[in-house]
Amino acid sequence: MINLATIDVVLICCYVIVLLSIGFYSTKFSKQTEADYFLADRSLTLKLFVMTTVATWYGGILGIGEFTYRYGINSWIMQGLPYYVFTVAFAFFFAKKIRRSNLLTIPQKLEQTFNRKVSITGAILIFLIVSPAPYVLMVGILLSLLVKIPLWLAVVMAMLFASIYLYNAGFRSDVYTDVMQFILMFIGFGIILVFSIQELGTLEYLHSKLPENFLIPFSDIPIEFFLVWFLIGLWTFADPGFHQRSYAAKNEKVAVYGLVISVGLWIVFDFLTTSTGLYAKAFLSEVNNPLFSFPLFADKILPPIFKGLFVVALLSTVISTLNSFTFLSSQTLGKDILQRMIKTSGNNSIHLTKISMVLTSIVSIILAVSIPSVVDLWYSIGSVFMPSLLFPIISSYYPKIALPSKSTFIQMITVLVITLVYFIISKSKLIDGFEFEPMIFGILFGILFQIIGLIKIRGVRSLRQSR
Repeated sequence: MINLATIDVVLICCYVIVLLSIGFYSTKFSKQTEADYFLADRSLTLKLFVMTTVATWYGGILGIGEFTYRYGINSWIMQGLPYYVFTVAFAFFFAKKIRRSNLLTIPQKLEQTFNRKVSITGAILIFLIVSPAPYVLMVGILLSLLVKIPLWLAVVMAMLFASIYLYNAGFRSDVYTDVMQFILMFIGFGIILVFSIQELGTLEYLHSKLPENFLIPFSDIPIEFFLVWFLIGLWTFADPGFHQRSYAAKNEKVAVYGLVISVGLWIVFDFLTTSTGLYAKAFLSEVNNPLFSFPLFADKILPPIFKGLFVVALLSTVISTLNSFTFLSSQTLGKDILQRMIKTSGNNSIHLTKISMVLTSIVSIILAVSIPSVVDLWYSIGSVFMPSLLFPIISSYYPKIALPSKSTFIQMITVLVITLVYFIISKSKLIDGFEFEPMIFGILFGILFQIIGLIKIRGVRSLRQSR
């Protein structure tokens, strides 16, 4: 439990009221067209683009605290640096093409480049990857730390709170609420870092309290371990959230420069969170569950009002991702799966997405309550399914490296099956010493499949030209 003063509770209640008010207020601007409901009428200015992109990236904030508690500054090396590199690459090599396509979703692009079979397969994989279950669980855990209520009730409250305003206004309400949560994220972690420095000291304190390797980059990290985490950053190229915001940008420049600016702000926020994590490790020394290092540290170091603001910052960081994933998951199920399967058109996609939002919320609540390790499950699902999506999505924007539709479908299924089998063997430890990140194995196999496919295509073309 976190000990809250009355003023802290008031601040948290104000946060809830204001967030809901902003979410419902956005309904006033809703046009109930596909472009508006799914992409806020492609009207994201540079400021809105940056705020919503930055805010939705840190849903696993408790995990950042745990990672820093365990690995020190190397948390930033593995959890931050790779994503900066790949996001900048995404900005310059994909964002402009995505915005120029004038589409709504990734599966639409897959169907445009390949066929319906590839599109629906991709949609199913995306739906599994963007499940909001782990995030609603995290919000539920935070709520149960604040008030004495059962976890199931906290999860239900979290899901309702984060999704109810999405129903009518769609993506627009996601963006508008992200603006407030973006601001609160930086305020909250800025506050706790300032108090940490004032109450505990600067680098001298950290040097005296932390293990020696905690402040040395790449210390005690095998190169293969770093490479695994670095390559996991390839996730960025297939991330539905990046694609969605690029589609929604006001123009191509907003999409490109918005991502570059977002990386700069991620660096600032990562500095705040990593520094806070280091102070938490130095001050708390040992905790039973490092996942709660941020809230436990805040409970000890912050006075009333400021403690309430930090709790609001934690909630904002997770909820900004929860509402985004809830909408992405609902949109994928409604528009990209159900609409394609029953072959309807027009505003039926909005109606199907609203129905899917209810279904997604119910399923997420059930998963979060019944599987306490749903965060690990989500990571495992992402590791298995993401490699199957990576190459079809990349090649859909670069036709010169695209395989034929049939080969692309075979590639998706083959990579998925092989990665899944590898995952099962690795995790069950059926073979001693058989441990390697399943996602990396899937990516390497996908690269091999892509290269062989392209060699065959060029061989056929050369044969035809020689005749």
